Amino acid sequence: MDGYVVHEECDHIFFVGFNGIGKTTVARNIGTLFGRSWVDTDRLAERVCHDSVARVFETQGEECFREAETRALRGLASRKSLLVACGGGVVERPENLEIMHSMGTVVYLKGELDYALSQIHSYERRPELKGAESVQEVFARREPLYASAADLVVHVGGKSFGEVADEAVRLLWEEGLL
Repeated sequence: MDGYVVHEECDHIFFVGFNGIGKTTVARNIGTLFGRSWVDTDRLAERVCHDSVARVFETQGEECFREAETRALRGLASRKSLLVACGGGVVERPENLEIMHSMGTVVYLKGELDYALSQIHSYERRPELKGAESVQEVFARREPLYASAADLVVHVGGKSFGEVADEAVRLLWEEGLL
């Protein structure tokens, strides 16, 4: 296609950030705009486990889910040019960061905790978040991991998902990644 960058190797774009920050929406919006496929690592891990994130946490534990998430990431190596919305906890395993960086670019959707919480309408699909104290602790632990993993940062505060996608597109385009 004219005007689009064609990469010969694995060139995924991984969106990381806290739960509810809009990773899946942004990946889907950019995918629609550029005709690129997008995936969500939580959904891929659910397929590996044959169960929902919540049920896996409940019946098999978080470690089982994290292993499925890592397997799902590894499985992306045979594909090209994906937009990958990563689960909020993907950064907690150093192996996942290595996998993502070996396959492409990591974009951190950075937002404040209050913003993320305002976007979470149900905690059923977010079993690692069990109340205000837990959420603050998880956010504090993960935020530096997101920042250190990031190749690019998009600030989401006070913006619509469309505006966040537009800013991500601009940054990715400037870097020759779209």
